[in-house]
Amino acid sequence: MKASELRELSMDELLEKERSLKQELFNLRFQKATGQLGNTAMIPKTKRDLARVKTVIRERQMAEGK
Repeated sequence: MKASELRELSMDELLEKERSLKQELFNLRFQKATGQLGNTAMIPKTKRDLARVKTVIRERQMAEGK
């Protein structure tokens, strides 16, 4: 997912996306710990997506503050 795509979403959609990515990351870590995760590359990908979402949320918060 690209940052430009995220910037088109509303704040509520971004917050929901953040919640779902956090849950997905938790599930991936749990699967890795139990040896059920086949594609370990999903963990860093999910972390990057979560960071992008948080960045866009923070940009919006800073823009509202000015």
